[in-house]
Amino acid sequence: MTERTERAGRPFLYVVVCAAGAADGVGGLITAAHERGWEAGVLATPTAMEGFFDAAEAEALTGRPVRSAWRRPGAPRPFPPPDAVVVAPATFNTVNKWAQGLADTLAVATLCEACGLGVPVAVLPCVADALAGHPAYRESLARLRAMGVRFGDRYSGEPDERGVRPRFGWERALDLVAPG
Repeated sequence: MTERTERAGRPFLYVVVCAAGAADGVGGLITAAHERGWEAGVLATPTAMEGFFDAAEAEALTGRPVRSAWRRPGAPRPFPPPDAVVVAPATFNTVNKWAQGLADTLAVATLCEACGLGVPVAVLPCVADALAGHPAYRESLARLRAMGVRFGDRYSGEPDERGVRPRFGWERALDLVAPG
């Protein structure tokens, strides 16, 4: 158990949400995290806040505001330090900016800091096949893996031969940050 966990009683999970169609299911991740003993707080990219998920539902489930902008100097910290971070769904844009250290949003800056602090980070990429083949994306994955970031399988969102989209595997992110 970390010092953060000992202070709070329950481990604290940061859930970073990016602007992808799968983001609308993040409430299921929060619920699953609670069932596994985590307390959670949600950070979202600015674009994700434009209707990609139900921020009011996330706030109701976590009991905390969804964060997408930096707090003002002197304002209280709305979340304790994280014991782990989950990025789900993680977009092409966020993965590439994070790997390059381009901390232009609170979400990406938080990911950069988490890696610098040695906090476990799990990623569930939601990236289309055409973008996954881009050299910058492949290089970003390699760089982040070398930093200790844990990845679940990539979700393309492409429907199967029957036209059915596969289920986004939210629980896999929790498996990747589970202790031991």
